[in-house]
Amino acid sequence: MKTIGLIGGMSWESTVTYYRLINEMVKVRLGGFHSAKILLYSVDFQEIEECQSKGEWEKSADILVDAAQRLEKGGADFLVICTNTMHKVVPQIQAQVGLPILHIAKAAADELLANNIKRVALLGTKYTMQQDFYKEKLIDAGLEVLIPTDADVEIVNRVIYDELCLGVISEESRREYVRIIEQLTGKGAQGVILGCTEIGLLIRQEHTSLPIFDTTQIHARKAVELAAGKQ
Repeated sequence: MKTIGLIGGMSWESTVTYYRLINEMVKVRLGGFHSAKILLYSVDFQEIEECQSKGEWEKSADILVDAAQRLEKGGADFLVICTNTMHKVVPQIQAQVGLPILHIAKAAADELLANNIKRVALLGTKYTMQQDFYKEKLIDAGLEVLIPTDADVEIVNRVIYDELCLGVISEESRREYVRIIEQLTGKGAQGVILGCTEIGLLIRQEHTSLPIFDTTQIHARKAVELAAGKQ
């Protein structure tokens, strides 16, 4: 098994899910007492969130470059950034480390195409939904991407930062998310990407008839496949 380098802490709630999923998948694949070889560098999310809200993306890139370089020195074979939004700075990170980065949007696109999905709803932070760095990976793969209305973008974003990243799970917020998913279904969405690694804490397949593609699970599975030498 290759050693997986996780850049986590954005937020730590979803990083816990990554760690659990990766180890569970390795156990299923190899059996016995097998677990994943992982190096984890967990950043201080307060610093990252402040950079996001101020638009200081280069400063946030510097923080993640430092984390990536530490994992490279520690012996990681490839990197997994345990967040969707911070893939905005993948080019800056990749320019300063020699390790491959397993891109979460590319992993999601591959999964969607494998399931014959052509038109997909995207939920995530406002940066992920409204900016091009994430959507362009999906569009380049031949997918049509639908996002909520501006008002609903604000609702989705608020729930992520004010609740999910703080470990708060609200039934009222779940209902709002389901309502937004249903609206996007009415616009022709064939599936929905949970494009923030915390959304899976709130929304599961049982909550909607639209097929759900949880990027945390997809990313973790791709990491295990790469670590096992499948890719």
